[in-house]
Amino acid sequence: MDQPWVAIQRNPNSGTGRRRHRLMELIAALRRMGLRPRVFSRRERMDSYLASPESRRNLKCIVAAGGDGTATDVINRFPDVPVMPFPLGTENLLSKFLKIPERGDSAAEVIAKGHLRTLDTALVGDRRFLLMVSAGFDGDVVHRLHAARTGNITRMTYLRPLWQTTFNYHYPQAQIFIDDEQEPLQGSLAMIFNLPIYGMDLPIIPHASGDDGLLDVVVFRDPGTLKLLGYGFSVLAGRHISQSDVTFRKAHKVRIEATSALPVQADGDPAGLTPVFIQIQPGAMKVVVP
Repeated sequence: MDQPWVAIQRNPNSGTGRRRHRLMELIAALRRMGLRPRVFSRRERMDSYLASPESRRNLKCIVAAGGDGTATDVINRFPDVPVMPFPLGTENLLSKFLKIPERGDSAAEVIAKGHLRTLDTALVGDRRFLLMVSAGFDGDVVHRLHAARTGNITRMTYLRPLWQTTFNYHYPQAQIFIDDEQEPLQGSLAMIFNLPIYGMDLPIIPHASGDDGLLDVVVFRDPGTLKLLGYGFSVLAGRHISQSDVTFRKAHKVRIEATSALPVQADGDPAGLTPVFIQIQPGAMKVVVP
């Protein structure tokens, strides 16, 4: 294949309705710019096709057409290929951070120009994540959400598992070990960020950097639903940065343990239970950006 081309991994649950129109707009614009788009709806077909070095010749990038889960999945499968997240999901945190246009023709221009940015990724166990990992309350919400999932996720989909977790979660305490330190931090909710973004634009770690070779760790110490609500209001007001019961640290690696296993989520997907080991991968991802 001598013509430059673009692989598009489409999430069938995301590319519907108005979002499907944006994807069709992207495909048409790529063709006008002399780039051949090839759309894959099934992960297995894309994996098989790109297994051949000959097939990868003249491949400019992979477009992750979906939400953050689609982008994370593509990076895990093809860490050596530049990726551009095309926002068709619910939150689209990575594409917002990278300022990827929602319009298909504008996104095609970004791909044609081919500007690349190098970012860190990180590992939770043996799986890469791009945005953040957490252990505790929101991990429980994510586990409940995916256990009952039957289709596309919207913000309304979170209401039922959020309600269930609020009335059933018991806030086990976690021990968070930073790098090689022997004395752990103690907390009811541990959040480890690679990028400074979180759902609903909550500014939990606004000073995090995606290319400093470090993880940003936030530990909320005290348990309980009322305390968690208080932390939420503090985050919205930006006061949590100076609270004595909220700890901020930078780390190359983090180990989280708990006497009672905590549910863990990574980039909005379930990531097992504690104990869990997390480590940074400096400069491991290339993304197409404006």
